[in-house]
Amino acid sequence: MHDLSDLNQRFEKAAPQDILGWAVETFGRDLAFVTSFQPSGLVMLHMLYDMGVQANVLTLDTGLLFTETNELIERWEQDFNLKVTRIRPPQTVAEQTLTHGAALWERDPDHCCALRKTAPLGDALIHYQAWITGLRRDQSAARQDTRIVSWDTKYKNFKLAPLATWTDEMVWTYIHAYELPYNALHDQHYYSIGCQPCTRAVASGEDTRAGRWSGRAKTECGIHLPQPLESGA
Repeated sequence: MHDLSDLNQRFEKAAPQDILGWAVETFGRDLAFVTSFQPSGLVMLHMLYDMGVQANVLTLDTGLLFTETNELIERWEQDFNLKVTRIRPPQTVAEQTLTHGAALWERDPDHCCALRKTAPLGDALIHYQAWITGLRRDQSAARQDTRIVSWDTKYKNFKLAPLATWTDEMVWTYIHAYELPYNALHDQHYYSIGCQPCTRAVASGEDTRAGRWSGRAKTECGIHLPQPLESGA
């Protein structure tokens, strides 16, 4: 077992590339990179590309993504010779409608996220000893205590957040410096982009995650919460 306290102390002021390098060296092919192709994920994808690392890239394809998100994934696959594994739920949106009724995300968004995100990711992460996320402490109050390396009690593996100490400004400075392709919706004030039915543009003065599950107390899809997995369909 790795000493998490020592690792976090060691990595607190380390460059993300050093953390990624340690993760690749330590876990090898048992390391997954999970990304929704938002800015933090793009930065680390490019860092790995620059390091010559062919990562196991996983993305959750819920069947409800924006067209712009799918276009961005395809562009990264082409421009960076990226091999992306799309994690899909057992049911299509149409099949979910037959089982649970129309627009489950409106009536019970937690259940919808469990069916289309949390449980499918859990099934995929069974095959990996560790996974990389784009969590940053500045993203929300719920994420301000994010550790760079932790033990994920939900998925029973190591969870790494190499950009935990970075700010939004640092992320975008990197993206512009390397002229990386990013989701066109960001230029339309969509700061945090998830499924189309549960995401809206953010108004001036609002929190950057205010556009997710707007009007609800819900702020996370469940992937980064410690609760046990729901059983699914």
